[in-house]
Amino acid sequence: MQLTRIAQALLLTLVASHASAATMDSARARIAEQAQKLEPELLETRRDLHAHPELGNTEKRTSELVAKQLQAMGLEVKTGVARTGVVAILKGALPGPTVALRADMDALPVKEGSDLPFASKAKGTYLDKEVDVMHACGHDAHTAILLSAAKILTGMRDTLPGTVVFYFQPAEEGPSDFIPDGKNTWGAKMMVEEGVMKSPKPDAVFGLHVWAGVPARQIAYRPGPTLASSDDLRIKIHGKQTHAGRPWDGIDPITVGAQTIVGLQTVVSRRTDISSYPSVVSIGTINGGTRYNIIPESLDMAGTIRSYDYGIRQKLHSDVRQTIEKIAESGGAKADVTIIEKYDPTINNPALTEKMLPTLKWAAKDDVVQGPLVGGAEDFSFFAKEAPGLFVFLGVTPQDQDMSKAAPNHNPGFFVDESALVVGVRTLASLASDYLYGNAGVGK
Repeated sequence: MQLTRIAQALLLTLVASHASAATMDSARARIAEQAQKLEPELLETRRDLHAHPELGNTEKRTSELVAKQLQAMGLEVKTGVARTGVVAILKGALPGPTVALRADMDALPVKEGSDLPFASKAKGTYLDKEVDVMHACGHDAHTAILLSAAKILTGMRDTLPGTVVFYFQPAEEGPSDFIPDGKNTWGAKMMVEEGVMKSPKPDAVFGLHVWAGVPARQIAYRPGPTLASSDDLRIKIHGKQTHAGRPWDGIDPITVGAQTIVGLQTVVSRRTDISSYPSVVSIGTINGGTRYNIIPESLDMAGTIRSYDYGIRQKLHSDVRQTIEKIAESGGAKADVTIIEKYDPTINNPALTEKMLPTLKWAAKDDVVQGPLVGGAEDFSFFAKEAPGLFVFLGVTPQDQDMSKAAPNHNPGFFVDESALVVGVRTLASLASDYLYGNAGVGK
């Protein structure tokens, strides 16, 4: 009797598995067909967004365009999230888990260098200064891709088991209207703080980023730590002003600053275990002094601290602070050290990554590679702390071009081979669909 029940259970499991696979294959076929059909609309949206970029926390036109399209799909739409963000909810007709898809919407204070017919001529205000604005990191592509994925998945509502939540996020590149101080938050962190991942709570969250130097239509992924944390380092060295011809009458903050820069190089090279993951401490600005023959009262420096591990990150902060303070003390000066944690490391859930790898291979027609660690930071990390996450890179450099010579993200010459965008649509739509159909017995 017991063996009979076990056999029946195994048979039911096998039947369910085959049914799920058949449904998943049917869904993929529909996604592929609709993604190709929607490509003209996808490109039109991307070009419109590219021609009208907006800086972080000012994405008013972009969010209005996004909300209008989502509302036309009949989705439940909430605007004004984290100031200018948009969240939409698609409830499938069948019970199942919840999955979230994310795209960022903001641009950068960069003057476009291309002669594209839809090149940006936009201006914006960055920290009270008028600047040129460009989608130099491809967030226009991300937004257009997710809108097309939302339209495809909405068309599958009648057979969809579970819920899909779409996050259109502002200010991934940071705010344009204030300097981060550790108290103000923006972008993904603010969306999380406002509760977007509580109701409904996703079982998994997915995102992608278009990337220069990777062949168009190729997908690069990495399990575990993928992008670095990013923390602001701010240093003020207090000395004692005096005549440069009589340095012994004062305390020279410039000399102490130079010693500090040299000393900081030993924090990673001699005090940090880099056998698992690398780390970086860099000084980017130095400001001090008013005249060639005056030793100034103080010196200001700023830089960045980056790592891929939470434990290493905290040790770096402690070692950096101690190094700066002790070097200043040895020169008779005093140092104020401020470390502002901005972006957490982006860590792809290993089990989720392995589970969804066949989906990535399907979406990119097997053109999938495991990529290297990326020294940049991404606030997708805040979503991935709340639910298992997977963040992948979509190549957008023309395949006949030398990848090493491609203008990188954040460069005025950054270029998107638009043939890759339909792969992005297949990727996000199928990640959501495959996850839902593959876990159809889970959730409400």
